[in-house]
Amino acid sequence: MLNAFLPSRASPTFRLCPVRMKDAAHGHDRSRALLAVGIALIAALFFTMTYVLNRVSATGGGHWAWTACLRYFITLPMLLPLMPSQGGIAPVWRAMMAHPWAWIRCSVIGFLLFYCLLSFAASSGPSWLIAGSFQFTVIAGMLCAPFIYRDNRKRIPLAAVAIAIAILAGVLMMQLGHGSGPMDAAAWIALICVLISAVAYPLGNRLLLVHLERTGESLNATQRVFGLTLASQPLWGLVAVFAWWQAGVPSSGQVWLAAGVALSAGVIATILFFQATGMVRSQPVALGAAEAMQAAELLFAMVLGVLFLHESWPQGLALGGAALVTLGIVAFAILVARPSGEERRKLKALRSDRGA
Repeated sequence: MLNAFLPSRASPTFRLCPVRMKDAAHGHDRSRALLAVGIALIAALFFTMTYVLNRVSATGGGHWAWTACLRYFITLPMLLPLMPSQGGIAPVWRAMMAHPWAWIRCSVIGFLLFYCLLSFAASSGPSWLIAGSFQFTVIAGMLCAPFIYRDNRKRIPLAAVAIAIAILAGVLMMQLGHGSGPMDAAAWIALICVLISAVAYPLGNRLLLVHLERTGESLNATQRVFGLTLASQPLWGLVAVFAWWQAGVPSSGQVWLAAGVALSAGVIATILFFQATGMVRSQPVALGAAEAMQAAELLFAMVLGVLFLHESWPQGLALGGAALVTLGIVAFAILVARPSGEERRKLKALRSDRGA
């Protein structure tokens, strides 16, 4: 008898409109993309300590190789207490043992090459200038996409690239505004090192994400950071031997500075960045936007360098470049918040078909 008073399954009460389902799905994707961008922006703040503390170490006479390897030596034990609550070490160890070459390759590219070159360049100028040069990374990840992916992600999102180029134009303005004459050989070498570093970091991260997709292994951001840090340890040992041969043992001050970088950049920032990029790994524009939030490091480094290292405040052309970088970050957030042209066409067609 009760069935007579209950709506049937064919009743509109129980039917889900395809248009509304599609709208909800796209809304969820946009919200997820915006959250990823916000997380990446917070990561950029913690990443900034790399430039500031490395600059302090370089001006204090610390060897770049010690600066590089000490960060990752100290990062590993800092990650250990987090692992029990983040899925544990066992899944990471199994993944590494199953595909050791993939993990070594990604750690060499995304950690070793990236940070050795960045540490080497730290003595070439103010922290915000190195941060500015590193912002080539806002476009590097997207330009690598055709060589990494086999699906629709291999397409370079033109709108995202256009905004990234605008951000790079702002970076170039800052560089030109800071310069005082032609660059010497050392400055050019430092610039090349930073540009290669800017490609290596997002490339290593993307290669690992693709590898995990192909193998079907599910590891969260903390586990991925721990795995790459662990895989890179033998290589950092070789760097430490080179550093000892070149400069002897590091000073206690350099060790403490490296510990600060390890906590802020090696643990907090890297986990946040890996979390952000992992959230939008299947959304090319949002992934590029999350990576591009590293451009904010330039602004953070500029403020921190002036406040704590007594570096000169950028003026004129350099200040205009900083403003352009800020506008680019806002534009990226707007881009990922709106549906793409293809999404809008599909939704319009669905509404036309359904009379919605």
